[in-house]
Amino acid sequence: MPRPKTSPPQFSAISRTAPDSGVAGLELAIILPTLDERDNLAPLLARIAEALGPTGWEVLVVDDNSADGTAEEARRLALGDSRIRVLQRIGRRGLSSAAIEGLCATAAPFAAVMDADHQHDPRLLVPMLAAVRSGEADVAVASRFAEGASMADWGRPDRERLSGFANRLARRLTGVALSDPMSGYFLLRTETARTLAPRLSAIGFKILLDLLATSEKTLKISEFPLDFAARRSGESKLDRAVAFDFLAGLYDKSFGRLIPTRFAMFGTVGALGVLVHMAVLYLFLLTAGTAFPWAQAIATFGAMTFNFWLNNFLTYRDRRLTRPGAVLRGWLSFIAACSVGAFANVAVATTLYDRGLHEVAAALVGIGIGSVWNFALSSRFVWGRY
Repeated sequence: MPRPKTSPPQFSAISRTAPDSGVAGLELAIILPTLDERDNLAPLLARIAEALGPTGWEVLVVDDNSADGTAEEARRLALGDSRIRVLQRIGRRGLSSAAIEGLCATAAPFAAVMDADHQHDPRLLVPMLAAVRSGEADVAVASRFAEGASMADWGRPDRERLSGFANRLARRLTGVALSDPMSGYFLLRTETARTLAPRLSAIGFKILLDLLATSEKTLKISEFPLDFAARRSGESKLDRAVAFDFLAGLYDKSFGRLIPTRFAMFGTVGALGVLVHMAVLYLFLLTAGTAFPWAQAIATFGAMTFNFWLNNFLTYRDRRLTRPGAVLRGWLSFIAACSVGAFANVAVATTLYDRGLHEVAAALVGIGIGSVWNFALSSRFVWGRY
């Protein structure tokens, strides 16, 4: 595919209806999921205006209650520009869910999702929109791996290798024929997005992969080579947990209807907690000569603490507790919830065993009851999700 011109495109790609009427003749919405992007907003909006012209578009800033005042900055900009709207989300986080809310909140017939950190070039919006509007494509994707693309300015060869691996895995598991199914920059009809929205998992950072894997119809794709730039300001919010997040998204598309993804993640952490429990138990029994009741108590406490930390980092990363006071309260609540679950586990298993059920079966039923109880209480009272 020929490389798009790098000079600023003419406004002809966007309808010129009512040139002085703000969002009148609205054709394209640009969804910007944000978290601590205050300093990036104004210059990015200027770049979008330069690329698209004065009318026919709007920007939806979907902010996850950023601590740096991103939502306040977006509102300040919106007071002087009717093309800017703000959705401030309280109590929930995540790029995919933010993108879905933005796609469902606009009346524009076309919508693009892009990052607010200046790594995505707004000038690509014009050829991407033309491809989808003409019917050449159902989804236009800005690709970091298409012929003519570049990531030289990114300066992160480690992330480049990780993205390449994730792309190969995604293609194998979903059958999506794309050079960059992990791209966070794409454009489609909002009708398509709204049709798929009820069945999207909204898990993780890669909403494009979710859309393509969910659609029963094979969507036509056009790729546009992207010069992936370095962040203009701030730090990336994609920490090491993003790899786990990616795998969770793939799991959800494959097995999420059988076992809810978050419960599967919670159970996986619990299984690791069992290993931690046994390691701590034998450490105190064999090296410290601690009596079994004390060693068991210490191991239980250690495993609960480990489970809280890992669940906070992975399972509930969209609700992660970060402030010291919140972490302390969450940890204490988790210990209390798991203590109730442990009591339920023992009570149910003992009752079944006394009634003649084999000890292994009784123990497994008890573990299952305790796990569901722990998950329900933790979701509700520790991370605020029921």
